[in-house]
Amino acid sequence: MAILNYTTTIDAFKTVSEIEYILMKHGAKSIMKNYEDGTVTGLSFLIDTGAQQIPVRLPAKVDDCLKVLRKEKKDNPRKQIKDTREQAERVAWRILKDWVEVQMALLDIEMVRFEEIFLPYIETDTGQTVYERLEERQFLLEG
Repeated sequence: MAILNYTTTIDAFKTVSEIEYILMKHGAKSIMKNYEDGTVTGLSFLIDTGAQQIPVRLPAKVDDCLKVLRKEKKDNPRKQIKDTREQAERVAWRILKDWVEVQMALLDIEMVRFEEIFLPYIETDTGQTVYERLEERQFLLEG
């Protein structure tokens, strides 16, 4: 199965800017880029619910994307799959942008609320995301 956007040539920084614009147009506040070794690793922003501002940390897992690109290239040697870190960065961010666009379309038709979309990525008081905290507890909701 072909990976979505695996042939993209759009620079990751351009895609990140597009995501920021989409989020801003839908009410996100204080959007910040997170960097590591000169590359953007995620976006952090606030959701204003009216009662409070909720912090969200949206990661781009480039290393995971690179592993998949390398496996795809190995499994499909005839395909022209680039398996470089730069390509993985472009692909990961492009897919994330597509996901954010689709989620905002659901928000536009009032099928979901902002908090529902980003629930796994909401930062808790410990700095962990809701997903990370649940994973740590083996997804047990009680206790």
